[in-house]
Amino acid sequence: MAVKQGTQRKGAAAGKDDGSDDWSAAEIAEHHALLEAELDRLTAELARAEAGLNGLIRDTQDMAGDDQADVGSKAIEREHEVAVAQNTRDMLAQTKHALDRLEANQHSVCESCGGTIPKLRVQAFPRATLCVTCKANQKNR
Repeated sequence: MAVKQGTQRKGAAAGKDDGSDDWSAAEIAEHHALLEAELDRLTAELARAEAGLNGLIRDTQDMAGDDQADVGSKAIEREHEVAVAQNTRDMLAQTKHALDRLEANQHSVCESCGGTIPKLRVQAFPRATLCVTCKANQKNR
């Protein structure tokens, strides 16, 4: 993991870099470990969700004799499991992207404007790819 520390970002205000957004080697290692643990957790969660979904699909193939309420309940449960699995896949992809950004020393660079993402934001939301301003602009669209 070749990561430089203390580099000023394109969007950082000149002369106002007080070092609060600089990452120490220990902080980077801790952040990397956190993302790796999240990757493992999400991978296991996705495997469980897909196994549950496969079970539900098998159950729906044998619905002979089920009344409409049972058929509807199974359909709702299946849709829920599909949504959970998709959400987990999305979070897994975001976590992999965050690891790639960290390893490329881009973990605190906004993907929209190139400015600095504050360290506290990245620590609070490790998959953050946008600075506060760009995220707010995105939400307002």
